[in-house]
Amino acid sequence: MSVPNKTAGNPTIGQSPGKWTLFVLALAIPVATLIVWQILGDLGLISDLLFPTPFTIGTAFVELAKTGVLWKHISISVQRVLIGFLIGASLGLLFGIAVGLFRRTEKLLDPTVQMIRMIPSLAIVPLFVLWFGIGELSKILIIAQATFFQLYINTFLGIRNVDKKLFEVTYVLGYSRFQQIIRLVLPAALPHILLGVRLSFGISWIGLVVAELIASTSGIGYMMSDARQFADTPVVFVGIFLFAILGLAADSLIRLLQHRLLRWKAAINR
Repeated sequence: MSVPNKTAGNPTIGQSPGKWTLFVLALAIPVATLIVWQILGDLGLISDLLFPTPFTIGTAFVELAKTGVLWKHISISVQRVLIGFLIGASLGLLFGIAVGLFRRTEKLLDPTVQMIRMIPSLAIVPLFVLWFGIGELSKILIIAQATFFQLYINTFLGIRNVDKKLFEVTYVLGYSRFQQIIRLVLPAALPHILLGVRLSFGISWIGLVVAELIASTSGIGYMMSDARQFADTPVVFVGIFLFAILGLAADSLIRLLQHRLLRWKAAINR
């Protein structure tokens, strides 16, 4: 006698949580943290100077938004990140492709790139300021330098991990070297490249913070540095939350792009 399947009549058992359920779960820890933080502040258990309550921080955000100063700093910072990321990512992609495709190029360039990669960004910033001043160029170059290496390494690894048997297929089909790169190498390396894009874009925000905190007269980092000098801690926390929100939004957009561009891979793995 066959045993009845108890889960057959219950479609919810064994199913993954819905999108809204995951969204609520993702918000649970941040919301709980803010609630506990507010309660501790209201009870006077934490210092208002060091840890202003979320309500105080929200009030500072509203005041900055009303004056228009906040949006000015946000637009300048976002513009710097985008320009610096595009420059650094483009160079990282090109160098990664060149080094990944040609062994001689790897021997020529990779040791130098790896040596430069080991130099901390904070050690390079004073030189950039000395060479290019405190204008936009130095900030953009700091961000570009920070974003270059992740995409370079992931592009290089993606190309080197392409299955050798696929090259044999392209030889049979009579592909030229250019066709191999466009139709085989880049599509096969795309998961690594997109991972590099995601990591590079995240690091670009770190580069922005370094650039704006050290040498800047505008942007979110400058707003935080200026507020710190006057012990305006709520504005400092506004800047911290802005970096977190903008970084999360950018990462979510890249993840969405990654999901759409790699649909073919998910379909193959089914």
